[in-house]
This record gives sequence, structure tokens and C-alpha cells, in this order.
Amino acid sequence: LNYSLDSDVRSLRLLFISVWIIIILSTTTITMKFSAAAILLASIPAALAFAPNSRINPSALKQFNGRSPTSVAASVSYDKDPLTIPEFKDYGKNVFTGKVADGYLQKYGVSVDTLKDPKWVEESADAVAAAILEWATDNGASTYCHWFQPLASSGFRHGQTGQVYNKMLQFDRETNELKFDFDGDTLIKGETDGSSYPNGGLRATHEAGGYLAVDTSSPIFLRDDVIYIPSVFVNYYGKSLDEKTPLLRANDAVNEHGSRLLKHLGYDAAATGGLKANIGLEQEIFLVPRDEYFRRPDLQFTGRTVMGKLPARDQELCDHYMAPLTTHTAALACMQEIQDECFKVGIPLKTRHREVAPGQFEFAPLYGVNTIQIDQNLVVMQIIEEVAAKHDLAALLQEKPFEGINGSGKHNNWSLATATDIPLFLAGPINKACDNDQAFPIIMAAVVAALDEHGDLMRMSIASPGNDFRLGAMEAPPAIISTYLGDDLTNYLEAFKSGKVGAYVAKKKNLDVGVKGICAIRVPAEDRNRTSPFPYGGARFEFRAVGSAQNVSMVNTVLNTICAQKFAEFSDRIDAGEKAEDVAKEALTKHWKVIFNGDSYNLDNQEMLTKSGVWRIDSGVESNRVLSEEKNLALFEKMGVMSREETISREVVLMEHYTGTVEVEANTFIDMINQHIIPSVEAADQPLGELTGLVEKLQSALSVIHATEGYYEKAKLARVLRLETMVDVRKVCDTAEETVPAELWSLATYKELLFLDSH
Repeated sequence: LNYSLDSDVRSLRLLFISVWIIIILSTTTITMKFSAAAILLASIPAALAFAPNSRINPSALKQFNGRSPTSVAASVSYDKDPLTIPEFKDYGKNVFTGKVADGYLQKYGVSVDTLKDPKWVEESADAVAAAILEWATDNGASTYCHWFQPLASSGFRHGQTGQVYNKMLQFDRETNELKFDFDGDTLIKGETDGSSYPNGGLRATHEAGGYLAVDTSSPIFLRDDVIYIPSVFVNYYGKSLDEKTPLLRANDAVNEHGSRLLKHLGYDAAATGGLKANIGLEQEIFLVPRDEYFRRPDLQFTGRTVMGKLPARDQELCDHYMAPLTTHTAALACMQEIQDECFKVGIPLKTRHREVAPGQFEFAPLYGVNTIQIDQNLVVMQIIEEVAAKHDLAALLQEKPFEGINGSGKHNNWSLATATDIPLFLAGPINKACDNDQAFPIIMAAVVAALDEHGDLMRMSIASPGNDFRLGAMEAPPAIISTYLGDDLTNYLEAFKSGKVGAYVAKKKNLDVGVKGICAIRVPAEDRNRTSPFPYGGARFEFRAVGSAQNVSMVNTVLNTICAQKFAEFSDRIDAGEKAEDVAKEALTKHWKVIFNGDSYNLDNQEMLTKSGVWRIDSGVESNRVLSEEKNLALFEKMGVMSREETISREVVLMEHYTGTVEVEANTFIDMINQHIIPSVEAADQPLGELTGLVEKLQSALSVIHATEGYYEKAKLARVLRLETMVDVRKVCDTAEETVPAELWSLATYKELLFLDSH
């Protein structure tokens, strides 16, 4: 066949030849079965006639010699470019990376490889800015924005980012003409007011400068008429005022000290680009009818319902989990558009499904480098809220919008890998790279030691206001920081610390479902443990306790920093002459208690873990307090992640954010009692009873908080108000809702909010 012919003509010729082969075979010998002819067809390029966009591996064809049709099919792959399909044609067009960026950059004498070296901000900023300007204007954008992440934005700030928009134009006052104006200096830096954001004392009105520098690790993207430049935010002295800067420093720390340890184990990671931290973030949300949302002041102002009785049906039948997303509600179209909008800016939002609670849903992307994933997750949350409104829905991102049913999390799937994608937490690849069967258990020993020693910081990192109601409520792990490794890996590490062992090989098993027509499938030897806050999942750890509304920068700053510290400690001891295996064995022996493979929801197990000395801090306020502990101040400072001043500022910001959240909730509750609950009870001609003293009870607690000095003391009082006083007040209000006729109750009920298909 002449393979230079047009593919359609070639396909017709192949089909013609294929048909003749079948005819010849069927007429010349009765004994040859059709299946043999089919195998022959599969073994020649005629298969292209049936799938012209597929390609058969030529080497596989050469090797074929009487193999089964199944093995031939395994060598066939479908390689049609998804960008040729209308649904995906816009994927990534609005993010300045890859082929999109390269096409513009080459016009100005640079390439996409230029962006891989952070020094482009010093050497090629004007060329990159010119390319970005052309890309922006070609896509209808004429505005730029340095896009940064202020502290304490969770739960209130839409998009959780700071944004100031500037036109990429120069205005000639004399001629009234316009010229485009966007150069390298404009691209790489900006300035704003640093004192008007939460800063924990790092800024004041008389020293208010806040400075922005482009984050070269995360790509610039475009939405509507604006290009967004991911940036860090610091004060005049370089102190971090944002969530991102400490994370970037923690990335540097784990790269430096992880590379040191790997070199001791036999692999020179620094020579191939060092290490990187990858994460994948599962985002849970609620979607509720927007008209009912507007009948709930608490949802509008605080993101959660401060009162409301459960409906006759909730989640007890598990009927919502993974149920079909159908067109009989607006949820499907909403989720489809959310994915489409994310695809445009290159966010690989791969999965969507219903979650456990009624009205609850989840998105999950493909994993990636932590800074990019966090930036993208903030965009995802913003898009979710904006698209939901277009479909007459309201998206609730808060961790516990409704009492009595599951809340929402953002599972943080965390892993470390070399720049060449060799995973550190997967035995086979890392042992092979190091040519050392002991590399994997030594790395795991460092991680186990880090978790045990710094579980207090892990608990701090998830101490968001919404997690007050979620942790340990049979929907998220309890506030006891342990790790599940599974019996297979645990037994291996037990043998390792007791003596020398061979390489770890994760076991697999055949799962037979007992049906003759269904073949057994290969599954991991270990089950899943959803009760563990930090289970190992093969190549990654899943930090399950993270809250849905959180910016997870602090979570990953902590994970990278505590592991960097242990990698450094191991390396220092090896430098001093100790054997790596001995250091690891000692660490496992000392910190073994943090490994727990049982049911973390079981109260007896919780008591056992607490008595063993595993970190347990039930109070979110007390969790935030650990930042100022000497061991933690020293840790962040030594690893170059945060100065003492920066660390203490985080504690102040977190405490003030907690107190402020509770004040908004209490004031909203007061308004709801005065403006809705009491009038509804009176309209029903029912006695007010205990309702009469509720407002005064809440106001009195708020007055005490306002009169108290000190961010820590205020936060402790706010916690009592929230978890004791407001809970008692809620019970009275929920009882009133039970007896007031529906037509007289002015607030949207749980039934009206949670069941999209009922209203």
C-alpha cells in the first residue's frame, strides 16, 4: 500500500483488501474459522480502516505471532486529539503556558522554556510582557491584575484573593490617543496598601506599604477582560503578608533537605532539578436553591445555618451518594458549566459526583505541583460561586452549613517526587532510582517521625472556624493526629526496625466476585481507612481533615516544613558518620505510636491513642495557640519558612479571624430571632416562652468579648459563645420551628434548602 495517499483513500483500500481476505479464506477452506481471519485482520494495518484515528504500535505488530486477539488489542491506542472535539477545543486557551505561550513568546525571541527559569524576571521580562500583551489582546483582555492571597480570607472573601485591576493602556492627554502600555517592570511587581488586610501586627497605617512580586511557579491566566498574575505579597521589609510566600519557602526547604537525604541514599536529585511537592484537592460543596438562600440571613452572612431543625428525611438512607446527576434539577448543568469554565483556564477538573448529604456535591482535579493546585483551587471555588448564581443556585463552601448531616472537606492528597517524577513514597521507583532497597523505609521513617513530633502543627493547619463542627463527627477524622499505613506496610516497617529486610513490595490480591462471567480483578492488599486523618494511599498521603473553605497553603507549608526538618536531621546524622538505616530504625522505634490502622471513630481507640501521647487538641482555638510554642517558632525559623515575627502574626490573624467569625454569627442570630422567629411564633398565636431571653443572652456574651483584652482571651470566649451558648439558643429556636405552621415560618427550612428535586 502507498502510505503517502490520503488517509480516507488508504482506508478504503484497506477495507477492500480486508473484505477480499475474508472471502478467500471462507471459500478456499471450510476448516479455517472466521476467528482466525479476524486475528489475521487484526495483525495487519487494515485495522486502521475501522479506526482511522487509532495507531497500532509497529513493534507490537512485528512481535505478533499467533497471540490472542486480546493481546493485539492491547497494542492499539486511541490517539485522537481531544482539542478537535468542540467540547474541549477551548481547554487551556486562557492560561499562558505550554503551546499557547510558546507561540507568542517565540515572536519576541524567547520560548516557553524561558518561563521555566525564574531568572526570566531579570533577563527577559520585557519580551515576556510583550508576548503576554499580544496574547491578552488577541483574547479580548485589556486589563491586568496582580493576584495574591491575603491572610484570613476563608469563609468571607469571595475568591479568597486580592485583586486590583489596571488597564494596559497609556493615555495621551494632548492628542487624546491611546497606546498599549505593559512592560516588564509592570509585569513583575506591584504595590498596594498592606495595612488594610489582616496582618497580625506586621503593618500599620503609618507604615502601610505592601509589595507584590510575580510568582514564577504558577502560570498567568485570563478570565473575561483581565489577565491574572499570580503574586506573593510582602511588607516593606520582606515579611510575608500572604498565604503563598511561606509555602514557596517550605517548597525550597523540602527540596534542599530532601535532595540531601536522597544523595545519601544513592540518588543525586539536585542534579536533575531537585524535588517537588504534589497535591490533589477534592472540593466538596452544597448547592441550594438561590431563592431559598435569600430567605436565610445566616447562610448569606456566615455560610452556615445557626439554627434549623432536621427534615423528616436527611442522609440516613445514603440515597444521595454517587446517585445520578440528571437534568431534573439545575445541578447537572451547573456542574457541567463549572467544568467548562475551569477547562478554559487549564484546570484539569476531572471528576464530578454527588456526595453523601442531600444537596452536596464534589469536584476533583488531576493532581499537580502544590502552588499551581492551590491557585487553581481558589479559582475553582470562585467559579463555583459565580456559575451557581447563573443557574439560580447558591454554592455553600463552608465546612458545616447544616447541623445533623455531613459537612464538606477538601481532602489534601500530598506527595513528594523528584523533578523527573520519581515518587518518594512508592517503593519500587525510589529504590530503583537510588539503587538501594532501603531507601523507601528510610524516607517513610522520616515522615512518621515528622507526623509524631509535629502533630500539633498539623492540627493547627486544619483549625478553620467551620471545622469546629466537623472534625470527629463521623464525616471527618477526629482531632487526633495519627497515620494509617495498612498492615502490609506496617509489618514491613516493623521488620525493618528490628533488623535488615529486603525491598518492600506492595502486595496485590485477586478479588473474585463469585460470578462466572466476571473475571477476578487485581486490587491493593490494603483496604481504605476513612477514619484516619492521614492515611497512606500508595505514593501519597491523604490529609482528610482539611476544611472545604480553606486556602490549603498553611496545610502544605506545615507538611513540607516538618518533613524538611526530619530530612535535614537524618542527613546531619549521616554526615556525622551514622548509618542511614540506624537513624531510620531509631526514629521508627521512638515514633511508632503515631501509626494506627484501626477505627479512629471508636471512642476506646481514641482514649488509647490519647493516653499513648499522640497529639490531640480538640479546640480549634488551642490549636492555633501552638504557633507561638518555642519548638514551632524555632522550626519555621530554622527551615527558613517564617521568621518568629511572621509565625506569631499568623497566630494573631487566626485568632482574630475566629473571633470575628463568631461575632458575625451571633449578631446574625440576634437579627433572625428578632425579625423572623419571634414574629413567626406570635403569628401562630403561640407563647414565646424561653424565646424572650435569648437575644439578651447572646448580646451579653458579645459584650463580654468586646470588653476583654487580648486576641487569645477573646477567642476563648468566642468559642464558648459559639459551642455552648449559641447551641443552647439554637435548641429553643429549633423547637419553635417544629410547631409553627409552615405558611407562617418566614425562614427557609432545611427541607426547602437541601432537596433540589422537591421545590
